[in-house]
Formats: sequence, structure tokens, C-alpha cells
Amino acid sequence: MSRDHDDPISSPLRRKLLQALAAVPAAGALGTGTLGLAASRALAATSPTSGVNTTGLAVTDDTVTVGILHSVTGTMAISETGSVEAEKLAIEQINAQGGVLGRKILTIQEDGQSDWPTFAEKARKLLVDDHCAAVFGCWTSASRKAVLPVFEQYNGMLYYPTFYEGLEQSKNVIYTGQEATQQILAGLNWVQDEKKAKSFYLLGSDYIWPRTSNKIARKHIENVLHGKVVGEEYFPLGHTQFNSVINKIKLTKPDVIYAIVVGGSNVAFYKQLKAAGIDLSKQTLMTISVTEDEILGIGGENIAGAYACMKYFESLKNPNNEKFVPAFQAKYGKDAVIGDVTQAAYLGPWLWKLTCEKAGSFDIDKIAAASPGIEFKGAPEGYVRIHENHHLWSKTRVGRARPDGQYDVVYETADLMEPNPFPKGYQ
Repeated sequence: MSRDHDDPISSPLRRKLLQALAAVPAAGALGTGTLGLAASRALAATSPTSGVNTTGLAVTDDTVTVGILHSVTGTMAISETGSVEAEKLAIEQINAQGGVLGRKILTIQEDGQSDWPTFAEKARKLLVDDHCAAVFGCWTSASRKAVLPVFEQYNGMLYYPTFYEGLEQSKNVIYTGQEATQQILAGLNWVQDEKKAKSFYLLGSDYIWPRTSNKIARKHIENVLHGKVVGEEYFPLGHTQFNSVINKIKLTKPDVIYAIVVGGSNVAFYKQLKAAGIDLSKQTLMTISVTEDEILGIGGENIAGAYACMKYFESLKNPNNEKFVPAFQAKYGKDAVIGDVTQAAYLGPWLWKLTCEKAGSFDIDKIAAASPGIEFKGAPEGYVRIHENHHLWSKTRVGRARPDGQYDVVYETADLMEPNPFPKGYQ
């Protein structure tokens, strides 16, 4: 198993750092903050810019610039604001430890405005005009698909935090959320085993991720679980009138409502579901799109009883999460909540830092080559590791929504699940 987290610096670079640290006065090593600063300066001294940046990235002797690209306006802001906050927290913590290769991280933030062409435009700016060494961003698959050609054309590196449909792999993307086998298939297996479900009503927002995810779900329900799909419908982003589909659900009486509605539409959907008399403590609903971030807008009382299949919930009990949640709330307020994508966004800057230090470089080709095997033992979800396909090994969990807006974890896999973005039979 890789030792990247314990020993993130490549051997030659590590030897130089240790030699440099030998010259640090003993008194300076007494305080961890001082030692971090000393180590940072020593590492910067042994990592000249000409050696760690051979491709014209925004790297100086003291700083490295990265981009943050999410929607902070429009219908997706309800979901993406938490990702921005998590990425900024991670960067702040990394800087407090001395930065990356002895350099403080500077950020340039752009707003995708919940509009896919805008995402592409802003991605090009961050790479071509700003020369960002990495970009942390996107939420929807539509935004990721819009920027992917830009990252591949200009050889940038995107850390993408959202659970998604899979069926993609790129040298220029590290996918820190889950793909379909880790979320869709695992969740459907659980709901059939636990609830003896046979009939499903599929619904989602009208763009690539919900449609492709439900295509995968339908194949699994019909061909593997031998169940039946009794309905399937899609709605534009920002849609707020769900009474028609709710009436159809009441008529068809599915064992499971399988919901992939995203963004602000969730607020209307779950409030109208409750107003129509559908009791989620009796009617099984599984979502793969509603995190604690969305529940903040929905209201816990309107979604209590629903199940979500994801890899992270704020209520997780482990030492990493018990440090992460208070740190997040200390920065953003005691009422701030943390959802799956927010946590996955937090992983991005840390994984990038570890990869840069393993590679001894900020160069994109070297980062891409060094990424497989990088492990982060400090992840709030627990230990994670980057696979050769640039996705993460991670656990799958199912949570049940509580009236207070949190989830109770009712199931988790015993081991990390290997990512498989191209599952046979589902393409």
C-alpha cells in the first residue's frame, strides 16, 4: 500500500528537505507552527520554481495559484456553495501547515452561474489567462461535460467532487465523488434486500446525470434485480410544479420512489410530496441527490424518513470527521451543514497537495502520473485512495433522513469499494 500520506515527499526531495531542516535551530522546532513554517521554507529552498514548474503555471517562489469554479448564483447555488466553502477551508488549513512544496496557495474564484456555457468560458479563463495549477470545481455532469474539452485541450487538472453516472475517465480529472457502481447499483441492491422492493418510480432533473443514472438504474432493476419500473419522468432545472407526477406516484403505488431531482427544485418537490399526504416513514423513497446542504432548504420535516445512498454523512462517527465538522462550523457558523459533495470537495485540495509533493512538481503531466495510489488518511469519510482510473476507492453508505436535517447511517460496506466507471452491461 502506498505511503504517500505518511511520507508524501519523493525520496530525493525528502533527503534535501531533511538536510535543510538539519540547519533549523533547535528552539524553532519546539512549536509545531514554527516547525511547519521552517519546513515550508526548507522545502521551498529545495524546490526551485524552475524545477517544479516547467510549463508556465502561476507558480512563484512563494505562491501557487489555483482556481475554484462553482455556481454561487442560480438554481445550483443551493448545492454548490458548500463545495466552495469546503475547498476554501482545506486550502486555509494547508496554508497553515506551510502550503504545497513550500508555497502558499492563492485562489481565483469564478461563478459558473448554473449555466454550462458559462462554466466552459470560466474554465478557459482559469487555465489560459490565469494559468491555474489546478481547478477545484463543477457540480452537475452537464457542467463537467462542458469544461472537460477545455481541460483536455489546455492540459489543466480538475478535481471534481460530485457523485456522478460514471462512463468517463480522463487524465485531466480526479473524481473525488462516487461513480455508479459505488452509489446507484449499491443503493438499489440495499433497498431491494432491505425493503424487498420490486417496483420503482424513477424521476429526476432533465440533464445528463439524472437521465444516465436512471438508465443505469433501470437496467439494474430489470436485468439484475428482476423488478419493474412503473414510471420515469424528468423536469427542467428550477422546476417547481410536481403535483402531476406526485398524483401518478399515488396511482401506481411503487415500492420505491427513486429520486434524482437536483438543486432548488428539491425544495418544491419534497414540500409538495408531504402536502399530498405521502408519508416517507411508510413510502420508501431513495435519493442519490439530496445531501444535508439541500435539506437546509427543503426542511428536515419535509424529507424525514427518506433514504439517501452516498459515501458521507455529517453524522459519521470517526476521529477525522469529529475534527472536520467543528472546524467547518467554526469557520462558517454553528448552523452550517455538510453534505456528501461538500466533503468530497474538501478532499480535492488535500489530494492535490499530496500528489504535488509525491511528484515534486506542479506540472500537470507529472501530477496525472503520480495520482494513482495517493492516499488520504485524514478524509472525514475515512481513508480514501486514488485508483489508476482517477476515481477514489471509498465506502458506500445509506442514511435515513431525520427531522433535524441530519441522516442516521443505517448501512455501510465493510470495505472500500473499487471504482469502476465502465461497468459491463450498463454502457
